[in-house]
Amino acid sequence: MKNQKETIRKMVTYLNNEEKDGGFWLPNIQRPFVWSEEQIERLFDSIMREYPISTLLVWRTNAKIKCRKFIDHYKQSLKLFDFYVTENNQVKLLVLDGQQRLQAMFIGLKGSYERKELFFNVLSGDLVAPEDIRYQFKFLNADKVKFPWIKFKDIIFNHNKFNTIAQSIIALQDDLSNEEKSRIFDNVALAINQFCSLEFLIYQELDSVDNPEAYQEEDVVEIFIRANSGGTQLGKSDLLFSLLTSSWDDADEELEALIDELNRSGYSFTRDFILKTCITLLDKGAQYDVNKFRDGVTREEIIKNWDNIANAIKDVKDFLFGKTFLQTDKAVPSYLALIPIIYFRYHYPKKWSNIQQLDTYILRTLLTGAFSGNPDKLIDKLTRKIKETEEFNVKQLFGVIRADGRNLEITESNILGQHYSSKYIHIYFNLWYQRFDYHPAYYANLPQIDHIFPQSVLRKIKTINPNTGRKDILKYLQFDRDQIANCMLLTAQENGAGGKKDILPEHWFSNNKDDTYLDLHLIPKERELWKLDNYQQFIEARKKLILEKFSFMIQTNI
Repeated sequence: MKNQKETIRKMVTYLNNEEKDGGFWLPNIQRPFVWSEEQIERLFDSIMREYPISTLLVWRTNAKIKCRKFIDHYKQSLKLFDFYVTENNQVKLLVLDGQQRLQAMFIGLKGSYERKELFFNVLSGDLVAPEDIRYQFKFLNADKVKFPWIKFKDIIFNHNKFNTIAQSIIALQDDLSNEEKSRIFDNVALAINQFCSLEFLIYQELDSVDNPEAYQEEDVVEIFIRANSGGTQLGKSDLLFSLLTSSWDDADEELEALIDELNRSGYSFTRDFILKTCITLLDKGAQYDVNKFRDGVTREEIIKNWDNIANAIKDVKDFLFGKTFLQTDKAVPSYLALIPIIYFRYHYPKKWSNIQQLDTYILRTLLTGAFSGNPDKLIDKLTRKIKETEEFNVKQLFGVIRADGRNLEITESNILGQHYSSKYIHIYFNLWYQRFDYHPAYYANLPQIDHIFPQSVLRKIKTINPNTGRKDILKYLQFDRDQIANCMLLTAQENGAGGKKDILPEHWFSNNKDDTYLDLHLIPKERELWKLDNYQQFIEARKKLILEKFSFMIQTNI
């Protein structure tokens, strides 16, 4: 192993460029790029502040290994398989540790982030606390940018001397103070030094070309795992995926295709969930353990049974969407509750259509948060019970959940305790408003939670302060305003421009709202209750209607 040094400007030109020792590429074991705009901006601030950014790890090899290009113009909608390069036996450099940092530099200096380019505020640089931003970078649309924001790549890839670059920036501006001119000279000089002159990047090179016996492919996968498992950047599911892709070339394509299909309906299934489901279905236990993949057996079982695994997951997703009315990610606070169902569907497909009260199992476990915290042991207990009985008996499984110390009871206080931003309110609304289209094409068209009595109005109502005798205390605190009894679900059109906004209920409900509309929203029909002075009476009347709506859940405690 040897250490190499390089300037940042040279390094980003070596990415995807075969002229430099075959070029720098990403091996298939690497996960997708996950950094946000802010993380990239902070990295550039760190470099300008001369903070170290850790050593990179690179593998020099001529093995015929699947790899991909670095992304220059990043968009979240991109698919990794669009960046694969043809496998070959040529010498190349594969980045094992440092992908996120190199990819961030490549996007900032050579490309864009969601069509926005990286700009630098050439007047920034005032002393700040260590955790604050000193040198300001921002991804912006080029056609909307004004001084002092300068496209950073135009500075870094300008091969003139720093004072010439600085002077050209100053010449375009009028009325700059001497202090501002000096700041521009200092910042440009610092940028050229950090990105173009200083060999700021250090990378360790594992050489399998000149020393082929030292680093075999399995050794490199192990090194990759050890290099990444100590930090927080790479989770255990990513490490398992790394081992899986080392023996399954199409792993990422298959996973991405499955996740895309699952999430077209409005859900947010993740690779993490799929991998946990895989090891559970194969009776390896739900807990992540890299050793499960090291022996190769688990990997081969996943590859061999992938079609059946994928079909089981898709069948359960279809049931969730079609039979429970939980048709959006907001209404599914934990996908882990689905794993025991998928386990049953995978192992006993012929019995799948005969399950009784499956919707009850899903709704009750989600509404009570039965799979919150760390549920791996609970998942294992449930799958053992399913394997023992070869049935999905909801009453028995609820017994297992309760024996694990988890609550399954739904009470009146559970329901009435929901509020505007609570974790479970969308589950109740999905059950309540089953006629609403909860899976539109665009997120902006989703139904929206609205306050019946507007918050802006309720916040203005004050009551007498017993200490001062003045009306200076809020009469309705946040929960009073946000409680479910003051919330309704409106279509995006109703709640958008020209819609309800801050209209009081006595006007909103009187405006062409018939009994069907009032019944849908569980609105008391006594018009006097719609007046602001009768807010508390309205709330009490509506609580009764809500409890009647969900009485079937309170009374059916299996």
